[in-house]
Amino acid sequence: MPAGGLQGARVEPDRAVAWLHRSVALSIAALFGPDPRHEAPFEQGMGLINLPYGIPNLRIENPEAAAHTRIGWFRSVSNIPHAFAVQSFVAELAGAAGRDHRDYLLELVGAPRLIDPTTLKDGWNYTESPQLYPVDMGRLRRVIETVTREAGWGRKLPKGRGLGLAAHYSFVSYTAAVVEVTVSEQGELTIPRVDIAFDCGPQVNPERIRSQLEGAVVMGVSLATLGEITFKKGRVEQDNFHQYQVTRIDAAPREIRVHLLPTSDWSVPLGGVGEPGVPPIAPALCNAIFAATGKRIRQLPIRNQLAGT
Repeated sequence: MPAGGLQGARVEPDRAVAWLHRSVALSIAALFGPDPRHEAPFEQGMGLINLPYGIPNLRIENPEAAAHTRIGWFRSVSNIPHAFAVQSFVAELAGAAGRDHRDYLLELVGAPRLIDPTTLKDGWNYTESPQLYPVDMGRLRRVIETVTREAGWGRKLPKGRGLGLAAHYSFVSYTAAVVEVTVSEQGELTIPRVDIAFDCGPQVNPERIRSQLEGAVVMGVSLATLGEITFKKGRVEQDNFHQYQVTRIDAAPREIRVHLLPTSDWSVPLGGVGEPGVPPIAPALCNAIFAATGKRIRQLPIRNQLAGT
């Protein structure tokens, strides 16, 4: 997980006018040559430098980080930590402004429009043409509007229960999730339901997309609640699944509702499916925990941070 803390923002009564984002992370480029000390351009293009929100003053910093171990591949790559930071902080900004999180996020997204990725300093764009694959803010708005509508955003919930929202653009597809949680007085976390809305353009095999998203939800929950690798004396301490835990069926979401947004334009190029479902899950989960308990989770995995809430 990149370090450096969450972002800082200057807020005027109910809107953000300046945003500072620092991301400190090892680069997988260190696997192929001398340690670059910074995230590679393609890693920075996974939700760090290409923040598409309507904030007039934006500063992105990527300080040095030396790799002391081999860096391997991971599903959704740098989108996971970048989305966690951005979407968690948007929720905090909404709270500071006394605004509904959904309304505040949609205000940051702004009106439907196409953004050339190169204007966001993103020359990578998942190797796709910026002309064929611009950042489509209308599609991002639609997944947010769809998932909050289908999840019943704003409904009253009993004490210890909450809804959390997050959205992210990755692999030229658009994803938004609403996670519902229950936290007991003993700090036991259960997830009754997750809604996830997804727009990848034309869908060739909708059932395959649905299964990928269901798996992404479970994986996102697992990473947020349990996933941790630690080192001691230069060696990884976890050598199998008795030490590196994953979410089992008793802790998985009881219900996952997938909302695939149809397209009427088959001339639109296809987007990615296998990885975009993961990034919004951890921030949506932690935002839901805050709604249920008033406790902000800023460090993952969650593990026992809910004890005594």
